[in-house]
Amino acid sequence: MKTTKTTFLLALFLCFTFNLSQAQQAYQVHQDNVKPSMLMEYEKIAKEFNAASIEHNLQTSWFTAMSNDFRYYYITPIKNFAELDERPMADMAKAMGDTFGEMFDRFDKCYDSHGTYIIMKDDALSYMPEGKSDAPADENYRKWFYMYYAPENAKNMREGMMAVKAFFAAKGSTEYYRVYRNGFGQMEHYYMVSVSAKDEIDSATRGKVNEQVLGPDRWDVFSKIMKYATRMEEISGEMRPDLSYSPKTE
Repeated sequence: MKTTKTTFLLALFLCFTFNLSQAQQAYQVHQDNVKPSMLMEYEKIAKEFNAASIEHNLQTSWFTAMSNDFRYYYITPIKNFAELDERPMADMAKAMGDTFGEMFDRFDKCYDSHGTYIIMKDDALSYMPEGKSDAPADENYRKWFYMYYAPENAKNMREGMMAVKAFFAAKGSTEYYRVYRNGFGQMEHYYMVSVSAKDEIDSATRGKVNEQVLGPDRWDVFSKIMKYATRMEEISGEMRPDLSYSPKTE
């Protein structure tokens, strides 16, 4: 029994490793679900933490995003699972002494739940201009569309996502998007479509224009996804450059 269990765990790990290596980019995401009543306190501490990271030239980096329901996402690109064993904050914690721990104690009072997981960017399903893979720097507003599905429908969902991408291309749509999928540390299967804009008004305006570009046939194509989705969520938010960080370069 012990041998069987070990073999199973090894196969599971190799499966995760294979999936990670096949993705164009994997990201470690730390998510804080901030209590509305503690929003301003959380913002204050987050800015203090960024300032401390700059002062100590912390040797890691992250992008920060915030949703309209007060979830904060700290997103770090990773190359492999070995990076998860690294302790980039060890030197900073040693230098700051008790202040470092106290800062995180204050963070902990701002949320009832938080956690870390991995997501995968899927370029094969993303719809972007030729040669581009990321959103324009001046487009920090986001719409995130989550489409959850049962494992048995993975193939059908992927085919539906490919059909939507082909449809956008055939219609000459300029409403571009990037696709991410669940990775290690998450229980549910989903695709997340990220659509950027300059602000909420720009997002709504471009969405209306895109409806006209795609026309009524869009519903037939979208149904190839919707009929296999167990549920769908639409969340708005924004990227937070002021809470993002990267170390100084020489």
